[in-house]
Amino acid sequence: MRETRLSFIGDELVAGHGDGRALGWTGRVMTRTPRDADILWTSLAVPGETTAQMSDRWGPEVARRSTHTGINRLVVGLGVADVLAGISYARSRLALANILDTAASDHRECFVVGPPPLPEADPDATAQLSQAAEEVCLRRNVPYVDTFEPLRNHEQWTADVAAAGGTHPGQAGYGLLAWLVLHRGWYEWLGVGRPES
Repeated sequence: MRETRLSFIGDELVAGHGDGRALGWTGRVMTRTPRDADILWTSLAVPGETTAQMSDRWGPEVARRSTHTGINRLVVGLGVADVLAGISYARSRLALANILDTAASDHRECFVVGPPPLPEADPDATAQLSQAAEEVCLRRNVPYVDTFEPLRNHEQWTADVAAAGGTHPGQAGYGLLAWLVLHRGWYEWLGVGRPES
């Protein structure tokens, strides 16, 4: 199997901020990804990053971590920074579209994880941001994981985020995010088998 270089970009949730096990959802997802997939993965998170900021900086950072002989992939983890900054959905859509279109021109397959519900961000605005991102992905046939609706009224998620201070989840919350990613097309996107256990 050809080597795969996989980069995660996003905010502090991509970095697993506040996780006592220091895995976050990205580490948990990669732990459940078959070892024989030969994936070298890196997390390129920037705390509080908006989609526009991400669009401006991701290219050169990811390019330095890419392979010229194998497969390059990109996972985009969206947070609530756009909501907190009052950025329009049109601008958020454009920034995400720019990331995905540039990645496609570089022959880099993408997977997008939407923003989860956090008390610091207006829930209706976060829901609209998630819907806008999903529309961008659908038009480009890019897998999209909606984390907002499944977790919006999830008791364990709500309790875990509250216990962590309201701005990020703890171990249980990151586990829920990882579960959603793993069960919404992750293995199919990578072209690997799902572990039995």
